[in-house]
Amino acid sequence: MLLSKSLKRVLNSLILIIIVSVLVVTPSILGNNFYWFDAPSVEISVNAQTPTGVEETQQKNSDLSQNTKEKNKNSQDKSAESKGEEQGKLDIFKIVTGALAGLVLFLYGVTRMAEGLEAIAGDRAKELISKFTTNRYAGIATGTVATTILDSSSVTIIIVIAMVSAGLLSFVESLGVVLGSNIGTTIGAQIVAFNISDYAPIAMFVGLLLILLGKKERWKQIGLIILGIGLLFFGLDTIENAMEPFKDYQPFLKLMETLGNNALLGAGVGALFTVLVQSSSATVAIIVTLASQGLISLSAGVALMLGAEVGTCADTLVATFGRERPAVRTGIFHLLFNLTTAAVGIIFVTQLAGFAQWISQLMGAGDDVARQIANAQLIFNLLGVALIIGFLPLIARGLERLLPDKKNQNRQAEAVKN
Repeated sequence: MLLSKSLKRVLNSLILIIIVSVLVVTPSILGNNFYWFDAPSVEISVNAQTPTGVEETQQKNSDLSQNTKEKNKNSQDKSAESKGEEQGKLDIFKIVTGALAGLVLFLYGVTRMAEGLEAIAGDRAKELISKFTTNRYAGIATGTVATTILDSSSVTIIIVIAMVSAGLLSFVESLGVVLGSNIGTTIGAQIVAFNISDYAPIAMFVGLLLILLGKKERWKQIGLIILGIGLLFFGLDTIENAMEPFKDYQPFLKLMETLGNNALLGAGVGALFTVLVQSSSATVAIIVTLASQGLISLSAGVALMLGAEVGTCADTLVATFGRERPAVRTGIFHLLFNLTTAAVGIIFVTQLAGFAQWISQLMGAGDDVARQIANAQLIFNLLGVALIIGFLPLIARGLERLLPDKKNQNRQAEAVKN
């Protein structure tokens, strides 16, 4: 536990250092004449005309009048060119700080909401997990419900790892819960796809009132949940407004097109971002929000989502440090399952995107890319669970042989010596 806490502190410190470095260094680098990727070309046209005339006085007068016209024309051209330059230039500092502010609000809202949910439903989730895991199907249902309640697959799996380590849950029983947590984490993306950020300030105000005026601790925790939900959607709205200038910016659109055409690269970016923010739900929510603005295509969104499924394993692997072998096997199973399904998803990313588009249109969502990405995540996790559920006993035996209990390992060593 001490090792896992220290690793999390180091990771949080690195993220904080990166953010502070961006805020300190960016203004000095950018200045007022910074262009991202390429500078707009400036064309200056000079019209030279030869004087024609018979008399010298008329020629001088015509030259003066023509020079005056040329100066006025050149000044108009320069003002038009400067306006074009201002339109072609992006205020990167404003965009970065706006996006960071939205990300901080979003992550803070997720954290506060998770704290409130865990305080109210944490013990119930543990009871639910311990009681309703008699078989693999019950475990999947339990993991889905528990993750929906806690709004985090990482929290659910970390609770499961702790219960396995304490002997409250067997390793085999934990596998179904891990599969169900992957399904439960898709509920958040479905909610974000409804784009209800306009009501975020109301939720923040109601939550704050409950925290300040609530007499019982339960009401304060409910207020914390509502405040977290409001901050969550308000942060997403802030990110959406900050990223709006990229809507017509060709280099950014080409980058998103590259991520869509190269699913492996898109998955790598999604995994890296998820490790940084320590939440796959946060990554997918941001992807869905940007897609609603037309900044991310369906193929790029699906690739980034697949990477988020892999990146979320970082927290659960850290939680296995110092645990008993059954708990370590649970964390390894989560990593292997997400890696395998993500690899299959990358191979069939075009088919997955097309199927999600067809399902969305069948459900009446039309060409809503945000809804299509959310549906792609749900379809991906449902298919992954359906494909692997029949092999759970075989996988459990394989992991037990790969990582045997220390007692069995000692017995085998003694038998070899004898």
